[in-house]
Amino acid sequence: MPTVGDQIERHDVVVVGAGPAGLTAAITLARQGVDCLVVERRAELSALPRATTVSLRTMERLRSWGIEAEVRAGGDDVELLLWDCETLASAAAGTAVDVGYPTRAQSAVLSPTSPASVPQDHLESVLVGYLSRFPSVGVELGAVVATVEPVAGASRLVLSSGRILEAQYVIAADGAHSAVRSSLGIPLDGSDRLADGLSVQFRAPLWDVVGRHRYCIYNVTGATVPCVLVPAGDGDRWVCGIEWNPEAERLTDYGPERLTDIIRRATGVPSLAPWLERIGTFSFAAQIARRFRHGDVFLVGDAAHRVTPRGGTGMNTAVAGGFDLGWRLAWVLNGWAAPTLLDGYERERRPLAEHNVARSAAPDGSRRDALNETHVDLGGRIVHHWVETPAGPVSTLDLIGEGLTLFTGPDGDPWRRAVGAVPGGPPVTVHRLDRVAARALGIIGPGGAVLVRPDGVPVAGWSNPHRAPARLRPETALLSSPGGR
Repeated sequence: MPTVGDQIERHDVVVVGAGPAGLTAAITLARQGVDCLVVERRAELSALPRATTVSLRTMERLRSWGIEAEVRAGGDDVELLLWDCETLASAAAGTAVDVGYPTRAQSAVLSPTSPASVPQDHLESVLVGYLSRFPSVGVELGAVVATVEPVAGASRLVLSSGRILEAQYVIAADGAHSAVRSSLGIPLDGSDRLADGLSVQFRAPLWDVVGRHRYCIYNVTGATVPCVLVPAGDGDRWVCGIEWNPEAERLTDYGPERLTDIIRRATGVPSLAPWLERIGTFSFAAQIARRFRHGDVFLVGDAAHRVTPRGGTGMNTAVAGGFDLGWRLAWVLNGWAAPTLLDGYERERRPLAEHNVARSAAPDGSRRDALNETHVDLGGRIVHHWVETPAGPVSTLDLIGEGLTLFTGPDGDPWRRAVGAVPGGPPVTVHRLDRVAARALGIIGPGGAVLVRPDGVPVAGWSNPHRAPARLRPETALLSSPGGR
């Protein structure tokens, strides 16, 4: 719990930023009882839909926390495909294009859940509500970090109010224009202002217009300017994305009458009376921080990597990074692992972030094969397989715990005894599988086993239980990177 002395408030972890990355990291820490404070410069959570694509792996994580239904309740019932059409009214003549995410039918083979189209403002509100259930974590809005500097064995954060915080670890999740990253002198590599656009948030009854052709994004060609239409939850809320050139045009060139005309032509409904809620500008950037760590300060989310809207990977990459860093910090702070475990955060996350940054920079970044990109999203986790239990079928993913999880074949008793003979380290939960389920996980032989981290990535595997304690003991220390078999 926090301590106060000499007017300095101390925490194990301070998270700067209450976006998806920061909230995911804080939840991961909270679930393991770590003292953590989240400070957010905004006085209230954003009401803007922003990112709307929730990937398969992100939904698996939300499902594991028991909040999947609450998250889906604020989204739209659509397939995660791009629909090319002249207008929404002529959607029946359109064609579907892969955007790198599996359909619900494909997801049923890969996972116990499926991707979703949920606006970021709803997702953030659900995450904050879930986080409030944990007494070890607090969230403070309107708290602006002015400086971050190292002190003996910790980092000191001075807020603009004059309040002083100290933390053993700091997570900088304060967005694309991260003040923490700037204060640490960490540059961004890559391209800024690849393109510019207008975002028009409006309300209109368009679901009856598209009928059964319900998709996460519509690329329409019938408007007076190139644009896309994106459903943004909350019943009839939509976003129209328009290409524009700020060097040749002014924002005032896009008044209500012109925007209404663009939306009418894009939807194919001449009499439509859209309620314009907000007009904003944005630029496309594809950048990555030179490094994700400075001492005991870590960058996550947009503070570590900026992507364009192409492909919808930004929020999901942020959530994955927040979870990865969160479980590593929790293990170190709980005494389950040495601080060297933290070295694996950037080593493992950077290649995936680089892939998504490069994809978003490509003009065709929104049009990618679902199979290949799903492998990137799943990040090497074990396969999903339904396992029969007295309470009914559960996925192998449901059996993964906060510590290490040891899956064994039918002859798993030696491994169960071995777990009790291994002192220290993270807790190890053992699950014995039948032959079919064990084989699905790559376990060879009835006495084989596979050891899995909290993110579902295998650490090691064995084909027989011979000298099980001696085999298991060194592997419980091999936590900073996935191992081979």
